Amino acid sequence: MKKILLLLADGFEILESSAFIDVMGWNLEEGNGSTQLFSCGLKKEIKSSFNQNFTVDFLIKDIEVGSYDALAIPGGFESYGYYKDAYNEKFLSIIREFNQENKIIASVCVGALPVAKSGILIDKNATTYNSELRRNKLKEFGVNVLNKNIIVDGKIITSKGPSTAIEVAFLLLEKLSSIDNAKKVKKLMGY
Repeated sequence: MKKILLLLADGFEILESSAFIDVMGWNLEEGNGSTQLFSCGLKKEIKSSFNQNFTVDFLIKDIEVGSYDALAIPGGFESYGYYKDAYNEKFLSIIREFNQENKIIASVCVGALPVAKSGILIDKNATTYNSELRRNKLKEFGVNVLNKNIIVDGKIITSKGPSTAIEVAFLLLEKLSSIDNAKKVKKLMGY
């Protein structure tokens, strides 16, 4: 069983996180059954963008990175406190640990910014939300910013915005299982 850790910050975007939850859940139930997703955050109660309340499975401080195969990071809204959590040293540290253990890290939209702030994207190709402010911030972190919807550089996946979330989730499933299995789940889900 491949285990995915969904890393949530206050202000995370629901659409971006739900893509990972649904794709991995569909695979668990209707695909080859090889994936299971768990959520974590700096605290048990997380508020998403637009003030929806969520309870995570685990606290970051209790995570053993070696127990997981991949990390998924949705973006979020600054006005709902996203960067306060996403730039927290504990949040950045777990990203570094996944990278040090050569595990897949998949981010959506501005989820690329904490990945870059952690230092693991220096001199690598990546993308983020298509605004000058966010793209410039990514460059400040030493990233080669490309104008593409999805970028894969080694084991790190970044993407442009909420509309890419489902494709990033399918790409992560493909990397954790197989192309054929990802195609099967895509078809079952109507994509």
